[in-house]
Amino acid sequence: MGADLLWHLLFALAAVVITGRVLGRVFRVVGQPPVIGEVVAGILLGPSLLGAIAPEAYEFILPATIAPSLGLLSQLGVVLYMFLVGVELDTDGLKGQLRGTAGIAMAGIAVPFALGLWLARQLYSDLSPAGVPLLHFMLFLGVAMSVTAFPVLARILSDQGLTRTPLGRLALGCAAIGDVAAWCLLAFIVGVVSAGEGSAVLPTLLTVVFIVFMFTVIRPLAVRFSKRWEGEEPDRQAVALALVAMLVSALTTEAIGVHAIFGAFLLGAVIPHDSRLAHVLQQRIEYLVTILLLPAFFAFTGMRTEVGLLSGWQAWATCAAIILVATTGKFGGTLAGALAARHDWQTASSLAVLMNTRGLMELIVLNVGLSLGVISPALFTMLVIMAIVTTIMTTPVLRILVPEAARRRGSISPQPSQIAGDM
Repeated sequence: MGADLLWHLLFALAAVVITGRVLGRVFRVVGQPPVIGEVVAGILLGPSLLGAIAPEAYEFILPATIAPSLGLLSQLGVVLYMFLVGVELDTDGLKGQLRGTAGIAMAGIAVPFALGLWLARQLYSDLSPAGVPLLHFMLFLGVAMSVTAFPVLARILSDQGLTRTPLGRLALGCAAIGDVAAWCLLAFIVGVVSAGEGSAVLPTLLTVVFIVFMFTVIRPLAVRFSKRWEGEEPDRQAVALALVAMLVSALTTEAIGVHAIFGAFLLGAVIPHDSRLAHVLQQRIEYLVTILLLPAFFAFTGMRTEVGLLSGWQAWATCAAIILVATTGKFGGTLAGALAARHDWQTASSLAVLMNTRGLMELIVLNVGLSLGVISPALFTMLVIMAIVTTIMTTPVLRILVPEAARRRGSISPQPSQIAGDM
């Protein structure tokens, strides 16, 4: 990397971090998760705004020459972030919640996935890249409609004083189960796209074998290793070993053909989330990832988001239709599942609103799809807008459904998770 390229990369990182922190505070003041401000910062510094009104400034802050380096840095940030999401996931707790939440979570995935398949057929001729099979396009759009952002949801629940309420516990359980299912579905779809329709069986089988191996072989080893540090602070060697194991797991899934983020997530998920090792990993890595590396991802996403591609009322009508389908699918599927589980209307509707939160997880999925060439830049931009809009609408609608007095009665000193603190 030349000195000039390094200078521009460092300058771009500084610019997006500063802009993201400022906008994050602004969005927090108006009751939105700070991560939305950081996502918007990446878009504002990209071709959609700065590139349109001040091309020279855009080329100075985010020149095209840094895109490959910024892309690699953002991928590293996403891999580490998914590792932290896995560490935060309470897999033992999920077992006890399966009976009450699995049906709701699956309904909240199945309905938007089905609507995504239907929507893909309508958009295929106009918004799919040349040469992409209809099946690949349909599968990817289906999973893009199905994602819920567990960390952003945790932050919203904490901000609204709902973390310790029955609704909060139910929402976190549904989001966690739904995220695990969605990431497994994404892994399958990436395997299908990467290998081709005729040869997707092997990657799928290898992925299933790897998941079983992680939870039957690596999980007991991780539990035993974590117990070694219950009486003292895990040292650098312990953290280094955990990170190397994460890299090996990520490399394995990358070699299988289902993307490195899935392997990083799996390794995090097999580490006991309430162990001292898990807490130390969060403390040591979280700030580096959320303050420095994820802004690189937001900047890279911003460079790939071009609102100027949506010219004419037809394009914006299509974008509005995508938002409507995404919202209807998540809300309707979760609502139906919750009512079928005999929850009252307020709880069911509030839960349905919460599951519509997409945030950062959606952006990760979309970037995977764009990198694979499954979706076009114009559709990528529409789906980024959908992710932002559906996340922003969560808090104000939730405030209408769950009055302040009810939140005060139901909350017991909510404490946000480590990752949810900034995400």
